[in-house]
Parts: sequence; C-alpha cells; structure tokens
Amino acid sequence: MSVLPLVFTSGWASGINAYAVVLLLGLFGVTGVSDDVPQTLQRPEVLIVAGVLFLCEAVADKIPYVDSVWDSVHTVVRPLAGAWVGMLLAGHSGSLSDVAAGLVGGSTALASHTVKAGTRMAVNTSPEPFSNFVLSLAEDLGVGGIMSFAMFHPQAAAIVAGVLLAGGLVVLVLLISRIRRFLRRRAQRREERRLASRSP
Repeated sequence: MSVLPLVFTSGWASGINAYAVVLLLGLFGVTGVSDDVPQTLQRPEVLIVAGVLFLCEAVADKIPYVDSVWDSVHTVVRPLAGAWVGMLLAGHSGSLSDVAAGLVGGSTALASHTVKAGTRMAVNTSPEPFSNFVLSLAEDLGVGGIMSFAMFHPQAAAIVAGVLLAGGLVVLVLLISRIRRFLRRRAQRREERRLASRSP
C-alpha cells in the first residue's frame, strides 16, 4: 500500500504543529501502535526534543501576537519538518520515492502553515484574547485526532486533511481584509516604537 496518504496527512498536520506530528508518530512507533513509523522518529532524544518544543508551542500559540511571531519563525521550520517526515515515511515503506514524498510533505505543510498563520493574523485583530486560546486548542486536538486516525485509516484521514486544507484556504481568502488590518497595526506599532526611541 502506498504511503502517500500518510505523507499528505502528516504534511498537513506539520504545517499546523510540526512538533506534535513528530511526537505522535514517535509515540505510535515506540508503543507498537504502528509498524509504519521509521526508527528515527522513535529515538528517545527525538521524542524528548519534540515533546519540549511541543510544550513551548502549546504555550506560545495561545498568546495573542506571540502566536504570530512564533508562526513567522516557523514559516521555514514547518515545511522542512513536513518534508523530513515525508521522506522518512517514504524511505521506511519503500512505496514512494524520498524526493516525491519530501515535495508532497513540504508543500502540504507550507500550504497549511499559510492558512494557520493567516488565520491567526485575522484573529489577532479581535480585542479579546479567548479566540486565540480556543483556536489553538482546536488545532492541537485536530492534529492529534487526524494523525491518530491516519494510523488506522490513512486514505480517509488524507481526504479529511484535504477538505480541511481546501476549506482553510477559502476562509483565508475571505479574511484578507482582516489580515491587512493586522499588518497595518503591526507596522503602526513599530513606527510608534521607533519614534519613541528617538525622543529624548
């Protein structure tokens, strides 16, 4: 059976929370839930680092504006993680070339990261902080749920991930005006800080 559906789903999930994907896959392998997990992801040091970074992301992701800074830093990290996990999965199964899996995982992660980062910018235009917390919690639960589902039903999980990705892109297009407002506010705050630092 081709590993492509799992590569696609893990790429989508990596664009939202790459550390959760690495941690979950590693735990699925270590506990014997799945034989499809490469040994690299099951190594203790990989699990420890992924666990610590997952906790950091779980906190940073729920704080308004900090989440957008975190997303900016992870614009490179998440697609690379999606590509890396995809290549490992392909190399382990032998049913898909490493390069093709890396391209699928990385590009899917980049697309879902774009949806996540853009949605967070739009949410940050709201004055209350609760929407960030609720959205972050929904993302964490969604990644955990879909990755768990993918272990047993990879094709169905890939369809769900594809629908969520397409829906997220549509929502992102509808939120463009709020994202522009967020970017204008951020530029205004930078300018205010720059002027304040110049004043005696």
